[in-house]
Amino acid sequence: MSRILAVSRRTFSALSIPNFRGYFFGQSTSLIGTWMQSVAQSWLVFTLTHSATAIGFVLALQTLPVLILGPYGGVIADRVDKRRLMIALQTLMGVQALVLGLLVVTNHVVFWEICVLAIVLGLNNCFENPARQAFVREMVGAGQVRNAVSLNSTMVNAARAVGPAVAGLLIATVGIGVCFLVNAVSFIAVVYSLVSMDTTALHPSVPTARARGQLREGIRYVAHTPRLGVPLLMMAIVGTLAYEFQVTLPVLAKVTFGGNAATYGFLTSAMGIGAVAGGLVTATRGRTGLRPLTIAACTFGVAMLWAALSPVLAVAFVALAAMGWTSVTFLATGNTTLQLEAAPTMRGRVMALWAVAFMGSTPVGGPLIGWVVALAGARIGLGVGAMSAFLAAAIGLLFVVKLGMLHERKDSDARRSDGGGGLRAGVDGASEGVEVPGVAV
Repeated sequence: MSRILAVSRRTFSALSIPNFRGYFFGQSTSLIGTWMQSVAQSWLVFTLTHSATAIGFVLALQTLPVLILGPYGGVIADRVDKRRLMIALQTLMGVQALVLGLLVVTNHVVFWEICVLAIVLGLNNCFENPARQAFVREMVGAGQVRNAVSLNSTMVNAARAVGPAVAGLLIATVGIGVCFLVNAVSFIAVVYSLVSMDTTALHPSVPTARARGQLREGIRYVAHTPRLGVPLLMMAIVGTLAYEFQVTLPVLAKVTFGGNAATYGFLTSAMGIGAVAGGLVTATRGRTGLRPLTIAACTFGVAMLWAALSPVLAVAFVALAAMGWTSVTFLATGNTTLQLEAAPTMRGRVMALWAVAFMGSTPVGGPLIGWVVALAGARIGLGVGAMSAFLAAAIGLLFVVKLGMLHERKDSDARRSDGGGGLRAGVDGASEGVEVPGVAV
């Protein structure tokens, strides 16, 4: 029993921090609504257009602002109070969901309106995402950042397990529009958690003074730091071709397996269940660094290939659970590696580039995978994603060998004990002693 309690405390250690605990549960509520909207939007577009390419097009519009403005969003995150910025942008995202819901329930929605609202959401995301990613460390400090990022990933995927299943049932019973309205209401929880925080218990980074060339400085910093640049390159490849589940899964459910909206919801939920398990394991025993990230990319590719080859729906459920497990392991490992390796004054810009690699790649990957699925089917779309994960793993292995990390077994936590951030980034506060790295949730 004592061993179980010890493992439990280690797994959920970041929740002992009141600010993070309130944020965690507020965000959990909001993310269930977000996943409901994600499923409902893809199903709405597919219902209106009967086209996988159209789904990819809408996803591209939603993520295009991240591709174009995402790096600048990181500059803003380094300059301003991240909590206040998140309050404003989370509120605006709730309004966007409300407008879309009202259009659907009043039967006035048309395709171009979905496209416009997708762009609005994308504009919010390109500034909110880097602020949210960097704010995790401000809530918990350097010592708990890996656990907090892993728990965040678990939270996202627990919501993925619940939200799509609820969305599928709501779509089948009361209609698509209710999903958007529920999402709008859910933003109240996360906004309240941010407004009610004890600001004296935060660990804010010193805001970066406004200056010319800060965006170029951030890009140059990453380009000259392989421990940051290689994970970002791996994420860009995988993000472009593998994380296009909103394009592949509706077609897999309806066309490949002859299902309906509920089938789509349960397929997505299967991924979420696996991701929750993977997130909890990562929170308890996960490692950070390029070597673990390379292993995670390889296992993610294997799981995607299994899903692509699943002969029947029952096998697909199991394969998608494995895919969820490995996908969250890859995400959490990469995210934590970047957060711990990046200097505090650069963290917003580094995490903005992570968002560009993850979400900003969708304007390319969404339509491309949509075209592949329309031409050859959902199985081939998943297979292309698997190949991208294997390519990322090969690149990671190349640099692991090049940087002499092939037999490196210890976590970067050992390096952080000398001052944080893998001997590079330091910890927030007077003892920074930041040295630019020379050689990621």
